[in-house]
Amino acid sequence: MSFFKKLKEKFIIEPEKEEEKHEGDFESSSEDKQLEEEAELQDSAQLEGETEAVNEPEEVQEVEHHESTIEEPARESVDEQAGDPFDEAYDNSYDAPGENDKDTFQEESIASKFKKGLAKTRNSFTTKINDLVARYRTVDEEFFEELEEVLISADVGVNAVMEMIEELEMEVKRRNIKDTSQVKEVISEKLVELYYGEETEGTTEELSLNPDGLTIYLFVGVNGVGKTTTIGKLAHQLKSDGKKVTLAAGDTFRAGAIDQLDEWGKRAGVNVIKHSEGSDPAAVIYDGIQSAKSKESDVLICDTAGRLQNKVNLMNELSKVKRVIEREVPGAPHEVLLVLDATTGQNAMSQAKTFSEATDVSGIVLTKLDGTAKGGIVLAIRNELQIPVKLVGLGEKVTDLETFDANAFVYGLFADMIEEQETEQEEL
Repeated sequence: MSFFKKLKEKFIIEPEKEEEKHEGDFESSSEDKQLEEEAELQDSAQLEGETEAVNEPEEVQEVEHHESTIEEPARESVDEQAGDPFDEAYDNSYDAPGENDKDTFQEESIASKFKKGLAKTRNSFTTKINDLVARYRTVDEEFFEELEEVLISADVGVNAVMEMIEELEMEVKRRNIKDTSQVKEVISEKLVELYYGEETEGTTEELSLNPDGLTIYLFVGVNGVGKTTTIGKLAHQLKSDGKKVTLAAGDTFRAGAIDQLDEWGKRAGVNVIKHSEGSDPAAVIYDGIQSAKSKESDVLICDTAGRLQNKVNLMNELSKVKRVIEREVPGAPHEVLLVLDATTGQNAMSQAKTFSEATDVSGIVLTKLDGTAKGGIVLAIRNELQIPVKLVGLGEKVTDLETFDANAFVYGLFADMIEEQETEQEEL
């Protein structure tokens, strides 16, 4: 079976069957629910006038500053702390969790989300690949040299491209491919292999969870990459999955960061622990842990300051925060997630290298993937740093934060070619 056909079956054909099954389940369950509600109304007629609060978010509780022996880190000047008050614009189309349960069966498929989110990269990448194939009738050395330039221009990374071109040449020889149009599928296949390495099938890497109690996620990254917004989106998703979530506003240096996280907490209906601006971030995280434990939260998500990545004070501060977490919850943090802006290209790679050296980053969150024509940075980061991309931002909606899947990513890149191939086969 061709690789394009495998992708199509995985992300189009099979999901459609599942969706039909879910829709049928929903219709029957909604009828049963309606009958139950009518019966309840008849039984409780005498209680008319009484009301019950349903799905109200927990009241946000501000924890007072904890008296501890944690030393206050040296603060930087206002200029060094300066940054946009909001990482990304608020999503005005947000719907409160549970507002329309049927939406769970009508959400966009993973395939359509990646296809839509990678439109800019695909339009640039596909156009260049098609132009290249049109200009070369045979697969020769010059063809591979130009393909190399196309991949580098998509920010796949020089080292990754060199490795891929070498494997591609070997595969073309092994399959005895002469026609350049047949190389498209091999390119898509090798891109997936480039990400997963020897694991040819590849599996998505979900966020780690603590089976024995509180799970703690520590978010790091520079200002303006969408860190706080990503935390809000993740909190919404976890809450929708039935998790009890607490947020800790550990970015006490950036103007507006605390208010922004507080607003996301209200919208997602989760508890937010905050101190005043300029407080010790480690003390905020400590109080966040104590509050999460007392409220029996499943997940604590910690925001942190995002000053320039080459500042020594910032790295010392992050190290101290991590020590506090490790002391209070052995084995935590369960994920140290570095948030990067996909639109910054190779600058994101530089940030990834610096933060991974300072904080033992376990996963990457790549935001604004829908806003760049150089989505290949996903593959470059994985190839050079061996850090998995765990989440990607594919749009501005609160539901546009997705678990990364290299197969879905490649499908998003080659969706037009896959549809074109299907059309050609139907015409034969």
